[in-house]
Amino acid sequence: MTHVLPELPYAYDALEPFFDEETMRLHHDKHHQAYVNNLNVALEKHSEFETLSVEDLLKDLNVLPEDIRTAVRNNAGGHFNHSLFWKMLAPNAGGLPTGEIAAGITEAFGSFDEFKAQFKAAAVGRFGSGWAWLVLDKAGKLKVTSTANQDNPIMNDEKAVLGLDVWEHAYYLKYRNLRPDYIEAFFSLVNWDFVNELYAKAK
Repeated sequence: MTHVLPELPYAYDALEPFFDEETMRLHHDKHHQAYVNNLNVALEKHSEFETLSVEDLLKDLNVLPEDIRTAVRNNAGGHFNHSLFWKMLAPNAGGLPTGEIAAGITEAFGSFDEFKAQFKAAAVGRFGSGWAWLVLDKAGKLKVTSTANQDNPIMNDEKAVLGLDVWEHAYYLKYRNLRPDYIEAFFSLVNWDFVNELYAKAK
C-alpha cells in the first residue's frame, strides 16, 4: 500500500478568517505531505508491512522492526492525525455541539462550557508540539487528553472523537505565539457532524 495525501474537503481559503489560506496550504501540502512521503520511505525497507493500514501500524508499534519503528510512529501518526483533523473542520461550522455528542459531552463534563475549558487547558498546557483530544476511553467514557508530537489515541487503545493540532506550524503564521487565540478560533470551525460520526463508530 502506498499511502497518499487526502485532498482537503474544502478550499484552502474556506476557513477564513479563523484559519488563513497560507497556513492551510503550508500545513496540508507541505507538512502533511512530508509525513506521507516519509512513511512510504520507511515502509519500503520492510515491504511486509506495506499492506497494513495506518491504524494497524499504530495499534502495535512493537511488532515493527526497530530500525523503522520511530519513523513509522512519527509519520504514520502525523498522517493519521492530519487526515482526521481536516475532516474535523468545516466552513460555516462551530458553535454548540449537536446530536449524540452534545448529550455525551453534557453527561461526561456537566456542560459544554466545562468541556471546552478542559479541552483548552489540555491544548494550552501541551508543552512543545502535540495534540489535544476528546476521546472515548477503554471504559467507554469521554475524556479530554493530550499527546506529544504525532502520538495519538490509538496508541492508548482509545478512540479519537475530536482533535486539535497544537504544533506551531498549525497556527504561527496567523497567531504567532498566541496559542490560546488559535484554540478559540478552532471552536468556530468544528464540524460537529463528523464528530458525531466518529462518536457513533467509537461507541
